[in-house]
Amino acid sequence: MTVYVALLRAVNVGGTGALPMTELKGICEELGFTDVKTYIQSGNVLFRSGEPEAAVAEKLDAALEQKFGKRPGVMVRTTAELEAVAENAPFPEAKPNVLLVYFLTETAPADVLTKMVAPDGEEAAVAGREIYVHYPNGSGRSKLKLPALKPGTSRNLNTVRTLAGLARAME
Repeated sequence: MTVYVALLRAVNVGGTGALPMTELKGICEELGFTDVKTYIQSGNVLFRSGEPEAAVAEKLDAALEQKFGKRPGVMVRTTAELEAVAENAPFPEAKPNVLLVYFLTETAPADVLTKMVAPDGEEAAVAGREIYVHYPNGSGRSKLKLPALKPGTSRNLNTVRTLAGLARAME
């Protein structure tokens, strides 16, 4: 059984994407995932499944569509994939709380950064299905424009490292 980490898009404490983590855990268990654990109230769930990554993502996204009336978007990574994302983060001078990793469902196009507008000195790097963005002044006030980020979901590097550690502990 593979340990997976699912990162849900647009799931948070309040607003239209509100989903208590206990409910997310229950949904995952109903889908047949085992050893389900959630991490902070932002749509992070770890579990085991014998199914392939794409099937796991599809099942969870479809189940969440039943709750929300639309698919929020589910990005799934294995323990090794998440560890590689954390270990290969660019911008070593960046504080981990202002270095966000945007997780995508598919590999980012090679020219994705050509459309980037970064008025506050943001830097970005592409690595497969992830786009790393360093927000030197924090992401909350940033005026960064990068259309490729919209379908993804982001976690700061601290959270990515924690999730990778939790997943490794489940192995």
